[in-house]
Amino acid sequence: MELNPKILENIRKVEPYVPGEQPQNRVIKLNTNENPYPPAPGVVEAVRNMDVDRFRLYPDPTASSLVNALSEYYGVGEDQVFVGVGSDDVLSMCFLTFFNSDKPVLFPDITYSFYKVWAELYRIPYVCPEVDEGFRIRREDYYRENGGIIFPNPNAPTAIYEELDFVEDIVSRNQDVIVIVDEAYIDFAGRSALELLDKYRNLLVVQTFSKARSMAGMRIGYAIGAPELIKYLNDVKYSFNSYTMNQPSLVYGVEAVKDKAYFEETVGRIIETREWAKKELKELGFVFPDAKANFIFATHPEYDAKELFEALKKENIYVRYWGSRRIEQYLRITIGTREEMEELFSFLKRYK
Repeated sequence: MELNPKILENIRKVEPYVPGEQPQNRVIKLNTNENPYPPAPGVVEAVRNMDVDRFRLYPDPTASSLVNALSEYYGVGEDQVFVGVGSDDVLSMCFLTFFNSDKPVLFPDITYSFYKVWAELYRIPYVCPEVDEGFRIRREDYYRENGGIIFPNPNAPTAIYEELDFVEDIVSRNQDVIVIVDEAYIDFAGRSALELLDKYRNLLVVQTFSKARSMAGMRIGYAIGAPELIKYLNDVKYSFNSYTMNQPSLVYGVEAVKDKAYFEETVGRIIETREWAKKELKELGFVFPDAKANFIFATHPEYDAKELFEALKKENIYVRYWGSRRIEQYLRITIGTREEMEELFSFLKRYK
């Protein structure tokens, strides 16, 4: 029996974000930009010693232990840090909190596809300036009147990183709106927009534990910005869900932040493997923007991307394919371990 059409008229309908596949069998998983290395040893130890009796109690709604660890790590005030259930939760809260004018929010046409989903879900007007032929953001497209700006740096899915002066140019020209720089992959790239926070009260920087800190399964993200912005975010969070962070995430997140040496070691290994993988791909005839994330966005002039995607999948090698306008011939390849990447290249050398 179908729903009454009058009911359907009042149901909020959106085209949802489509996440990367999460196969449950053993595969070479290069499709969702996870870290191929385990979390820091302190996280493993905390898992072993977790006091499960704490699970019957609500977690700290302020997430104070994790907020404190992040504030110390970055040298900012605790009132400058907001945490949430992965950077997706943090970004969703940012859309809900800061993008409320009748002017359009600006974000690139080729970028993280969740931005468009949130804009439509919350009924936020938006415009997507086109990136250039090399997939680079045109900074002049963000000089127009707008209701807010968001873009990733490095961008997704292109892996293109823009230098700090480029980011500052956009922030400085839009000081009457909030500018959000989504830095999910910044640890594999270069200087962070966090360096600009003392100069610009309209800037919010969002990062995640899912990539460089090997904690995608724990869902931890955070924003750093001016205390007033963090207060507004918390006001919305407490009006939405007071207990967003579960107890294990808080405990394990603190341990992940503590071990800077391990963090730098694993990031360094991924960057080293990425640079080697770029050379291998070039030798095989692939073309791609200079990758500064933990993935490479590649195409081959002689191969159909969808056919190659399906052929890899049959070999239990998973990469990401969209088939969207302008990028229908591109695959996004996450950087795995050296051994995983060698298996990928072994197949690509045989592929005709």
